[in-house]
Amino acid sequence: MIDIVERKIELLAPGGDIDSIKAAILGGADAVYCGLDKFNARNRAVNISLDDLKGILRLAHKNSCEIFITLNIIIVEEEISALVNLLNKLVNTGIDGIIIQDLAMFHLVSKYFKSLDIHASTQMTTHNEGQIKFLAKLGATRVNLCREMNLSEIKHLSAVGAENNILTEVFVHGSNCISFSGLCYISSVHAGNSGNRGRCSQPCRGKHKTTSEGKDFPLNLKDNSAFFDLQELYDAGVYSLKIEGRIKKFDYVYTVVNSWRKHIDSLYNKQALSKDNSIFYKVFNRDFSNTYLKGDINKDMFIDDPRDHSIKHLSVVKNYESEEKLEEARLKLYEEKAKIMRFVEDSINKIDISKLSLNISFSGEAGTPLKILVNTPDSSFTILSDTLLSNVGAEALSEAMILKRFKVLNDTDYSLKTLDLDGLKSKLYIAFKELTSIREKILFILNGSKNSIEAVKVPKLIQENKEPLNASLSILISSIEDVDTCTKTNAKIYFQLPNSLKKEYSVLVEMFKKNRKLIPYFSSVIIGEDYNLAVAFLEELKPESIVTNNTGIAYEAYQRGISWLAGPYLNLVNSYSLLCLKENFNCSGAFISNELSKRQLRGIKAPKDFSLHYSIYHPLVLMTSRQCMFQQVDACGKKIVNSECISSCSRNSSITDQNGRTSYLQKSEGAYNSLYNDANYLNTDVLKDFSSKFSDYLIDLRDVKTETIVEIDKLSLINLFEEVIKGNNASKEKINKCVYPTTNHQYIKGI
Repeated sequence: MIDIVERKIELLAPGGDIDSIKAAILGGADAVYCGLDKFNARNRAVNISLDDLKGILRLAHKNSCEIFITLNIIIVEEEISALVNLLNKLVNTGIDGIIIQDLAMFHLVSKYFKSLDIHASTQMTTHNEGQIKFLAKLGATRVNLCREMNLSEIKHLSAVGAENNILTEVFVHGSNCISFSGLCYISSVHAGNSGNRGRCSQPCRGKHKTTSEGKDFPLNLKDNSAFFDLQELYDAGVYSLKIEGRIKKFDYVYTVVNSWRKHIDSLYNKQALSKDNSIFYKVFNRDFSNTYLKGDINKDMFIDDPRDHSIKHLSVVKNYESEEKLEEARLKLYEEKAKIMRFVEDSINKIDISKLSLNISFSGEAGTPLKILVNTPDSSFTILSDTLLSNVGAEALSEAMILKRFKVLNDTDYSLKTLDLDGLKSKLYIAFKELTSIREKILFILNGSKNSIEAVKVPKLIQENKEPLNASLSILISSIEDVDTCTKTNAKIYFQLPNSLKKEYSVLVEMFKKNRKLIPYFSSVIIGEDYNLAVAFLEELKPESIVTNNTGIAYEAYQRGISWLAGPYLNLVNSYSLLCLKENFNCSGAFISNELSKRQLRGIKAPKDFSLHYSIYHPLVLMTSRQCMFQQVDACGKKIVNSECISSCSRNSSITDQNGRTSYLQKSEGAYNSLYNDANYLNTDVLKDFSSKFSDYLIDLRDVKTETIVEIDKLSLINLFEEVIKGNNASKEKINKCVYPTTNHQYIKGI
């Protein structure tokens, strides 16, 4: 008798269109994630309509497969009404969960749409235990962890998740992004296509001018594959194994899903796990790496070609003796690919997800109840009216009159095929409210004996302040040498803490204790022991206030009663996200995302006693990576990234794309690799455009190398910005002359 494991692990597959969803279900997926026409982070996928969804749900549930809808983008203010309308429809479907990123959606769903199961998207950049607790408080039931996590980190977060009723989900196959998800702005800055809106144009995959290391695609990573790590992932307590690929075709989806299905079944049955992953090289791939998972971040993760690696892999593995033999193998591989495609295509074409036919017959005579017989392909039922038919009334029963009141039945998984009134004797009448009652009874039965949930009307938010504000200036620095300069001003001073405090912990604590004017500013990514040190820092310093771009630190500040501001990289773009932070975590204010245009900023409303902040001058970060980008650019001596690299490495470099646009790499001590735009962001127009919205404006004076030249010292620059905030146009002109080149393209284009 085969010994079978007790705990199951979910296989979660991508579905970019109807064919790939069918392929995933046929391949053996336990669940499929797919996007609708709007509000999802793969706008390049075909996606599905609400009508498609009903048939997909019928097919999936018949095959013991769940369907999760991706609504995993940030939502601008003008879209809130359309979002609420969509949620009102989704609660009356049989979907098994929604995958979301925007804090507004967490707020709206947990408050008004409680029947929907909330999954936190990878775009939430979840990598520490405070973030798990933050999401638990918002009603999330599962979280997709950062792709950069190693097995030890995943095991810890899965245990924390279990303690907080949150399941963990890990990507195990498909594309690897070089940037932390949710923190990549390169497509937004360069092309106006925000990755946080599902519009990423993947400039990181593009060709660049050959680097000194001889690389033409210096930011291009191999695909992720954890096929040989299944047992370790199971032992780490992971609930769901997620395959990436909502823009992949049906043959790819079927091949990958079916291979993982067999692999997982072997685990369940305690059989030897396969050591053969050759099938994955027969569909699109960029070669494979599992080194994030292994905690072995190294140079071998890169591949200097973003195209399909299948043929090259074939030639390397087999080492053919001649070009003729290689060509034979190529043709054989193409034939095999075509065979797979034909097989999957034939299989999915046999599956019909179109609406089921609905036939309704009416019969009766005066003085008797109206009898309604409803027939579907798999059921038949009869309903009798509560009141009797009459020979007199306002409007006689007719096909047009009944169809007008019953057309809502077409919004279900059924399509009204026939409406038979031949059984009605002469002209008959019945109260309109009785027809409405009958319709609702039919809907109830067709909906699996579940009542429809009435549409929710979300209250409109009111702007508290309409008078011009007496705005102030704040400064962001990261160098101890800049502290003395900045304390000579009246501006608030934020000091950015590194991602890792390990090396400078004591020095930084002492500096903050000596300079109580300094306000700690936490980075977006704080992992593992670095997170523990950041929490210890809060405990020891006990600051009055902080700024944080990390929701885990936000949660810890809230727990300790520390006043906190949400930083600009929490991607806050609407009023309900602010309300979410205020009501759930007592947040005192927030920076609004610089991705927004002037038009998109206009409708944002702050909750009562909540301040709005905006960065008017800063280097534009394009991405943040746990990987070392210098290995591909200018001969970093090490092949691996270790703790010493994070704590001690400090260097700069640049890359230039085929269009001649240069981006700047920076790595400072205690920080991860970052890539910056060529020109800094400068926007003083926002001061006059929104004089009653923002109470504070930030200027970033960290020493980040870009092409922007500043011809005056930092104190003089601070003084000029202070004058600009007071309305001095001459100071604005001086800034434009001594700080160049700059850009405010995002303020014009938006997302």
